[in-house]
Formats: sequence, C-alpha cells, structure tokens
Amino acid sequence: MVSGCLLTLSFVSLAFLTSVITRDKAKGIGLALMLWFYFSIIFDGLVLLFLFVFADYPLEKAMIVLTALNPIDLARILILLQLDISALMGYTGALYQQFFGSGSGIVFSLLMQLLWIVVPVYFALRIFKKKDL
Repeated sequence: MVSGCLLTLSFVSLAFLTSVITRDKAKGIGLALMLWFYFSIIFDGLVLLFLFVFADYPLEKAMIVLTALNPIDLARILILLQLDISALMGYTGALYQQFFGSGSGIVFSLLMQLLWIVVPVYFALRIFKKKDL
C-alpha cells in the first residue's frame, strides 16, 4: 500500500510539473502521458539494451542506480520482494533481494521515492511562482 501511494504521489508531482511547464492543456496532458509511457515501457527497454551491450562487465551497482532512476521500477521491486518471489527473477532478483531486502535498501528505496515526489514539486512551485497569471 505504501509503495502504491508513493508511486501515485510521484506521478502526481510529475503531472503538476508538466502542467506548470506548458501553457496549453493538450500539450500538458500529452507530456504527462509521454512521461508515463517512458517510465513504464521505454525505460525498461533502454535498461535491457544497456544490459545486452555491457553483458561482459559487472553491472550490479549500475543496476541499483538504474532502478533508482525509475519510480515504477522501485515500486515494482519492493512489491515483488514482499511477495518473496525474487527467486523467479533470476540473478537480478538475487541482487535485488540482497540490496533491497535489507533495512538500508528499503530506506534507500523509500528515500528515492520521496525524492521522486519532492524534486518535481519543488521545481513546479518555483516555475509557478515566477509565472504571470
């Protein structure tokens, strides 16, 4: 429940940022949908491409960083680890279980989710205060 609420709040903050950036409603909705499409589908494809290209190198720490760059992946991994099916995720699941299964990993993921909420709202408020209404 907590990760779902944090995920909702992070996308609401991103939607607030897109609505403040654009003046036209249709462009704002389009930008918000493009962001959602990027985070839900395109980002995973780019991560798979990254893993394929650099398959000969150790990518454990890079995968943790890449996971932190996507709020949907953070929520997905936390939910999968709570269901205790990380063994079905293969080597990456073992890595996620090792890092995100610990107390510091859960705190890290919650802090990253909060960062995904606070940073867009901060920039949106700065832009909103400068706008001439």
